[in-house]
Amino acid sequence: MPVVVVGLHERDAPLELLERAAVADRDLQKVLGVLVDCPEISEAVVVSTCLRTEVYAVLERFHEGLSDITSFFYGRVGDSFGSVSALEEQLFVAYDDAAARHLFDVAAGLDSAVLGEGEILRQVRHAASKARHERASGPILDGLFRHAIEVGKRARTETAIARGTTSLAHVAVALATEQFGGSLAAHRVVVAGAGEMGQGVLSALAKTRGAPEVVLANRTRARAAALAASVGARPVSLGALRDELGFADVFISATSAPEPLLDRAGAAEVVSGRGGRPLVIVDMAMPRDIDPDVGGLDGIQLFDVDDLRRHAEAEMSRRQGEIGSVEEIVEEELERYRQTARSRSVAPLIAALRQRADALVEAELARQSSRLDESGRAAAEQAARRAVAKLLHEPTVQLKTAAGSARGERLADALRTLFDL
Repeated sequence: MPVVVVGLHERDAPLELLERAAVADRDLQKVLGVLVDCPEISEAVVVSTCLRTEVYAVLERFHEGLSDITSFFYGRVGDSFGSVSALEEQLFVAYDDAAARHLFDVAAGLDSAVLGEGEILRQVRHAASKARHERASGPILDGLFRHAIEVGKRARTETAIARGTTSLAHVAVALATEQFGGSLAAHRVVVAGAGEMGQGVLSALAKTRGAPEVVLANRTRARAAALAASVGARPVSLGALRDELGFADVFISATSAPEPLLDRAGAAEVVSGRGGRPLVIVDMAMPRDIDPDVGGLDGIQLFDVDDLRRHAEAEMSRRQGEIGSVEEIVEEELERYRQTARSRSVAPLIAALRQRADALVEAELARQSSRLDESGRAAAEQAARRAVAKLLHEPTVQLKTAAGSARGERLADALRTLFDL
């Protein structure tokens, strides 16, 4: 059964399309259920970040299953982007080896706005865990994602791909800091969202030069209070956000809210009470927390995910030299994955062969049972099973080694015929 990945990526799709396709964590259970309910999809994992939404799936029938996934994406983005065929032009599709390579590149930080970023590996791990919890994934995707996580770990421990600024959260803080001459000391920063991205922003702020005053706004104030206490921030509810923005210098938003936190009218009210002081806003959310029209107001500098990507590209040159080393790791692990997949493909045949041999041993022992005492039967059974194991060892090795090739198919057919499997 083929493994495929179908997705939208910030390199190829406009931001408006990405935010419509994005799947919030709270919606993953429902989305995974929708996918595996399709008759041609037997396993599914969804990786959705601010820069990509990708569906990894095991298909019973390739073309029909691919059509189901395309329809899923079309259902999320609606018809405002044209027909299904128009959407297909935006979708990235890869299968089997190419799908595995793509996931390995993602986990290793090669296919990221921030080369070597650590956040994506955590997101890949979370996506796999969520699919496993919802029983949407199975042995094939579980194995693929476990292997991808190993690739990501190797890339970061054996190379310098993760050296320096390697997260979108750090890029957001760096971009905001640049607007104030390289330091946020004596400035007030409001962060919205206490999820993984918000935590990353708080961590990045703690490492900046100077000591900005930090306010953490979250839908659940108790959650904000618990996180704020650990980093010395002041917690508030999202309901108090506009009041806080009246005194802020920087606003970094990273929630998973389904609707914008700040529209143009609300932002205009904030601006009117600031006495002309500039406000830098960095919107990391997907879908966006800030209405793009807010950027047209005097006194507001608005940066979105596209701006973060462009800023990150300028920082990548320091780690470009590590790409070759990481690609070598990916290639090594891809070959190891191929070997594992090939072995898995012949595992049912090998199991059937061993079951047939075990059945013959049991039948012969039963036939001779009246002639053997207990110790004699034990010795006979041990000798018979040892002989069978030795006899089957070489055919098993040959079948595993040749799996996936024309020779492997011939050997498999021969075994099925010779042993009536």
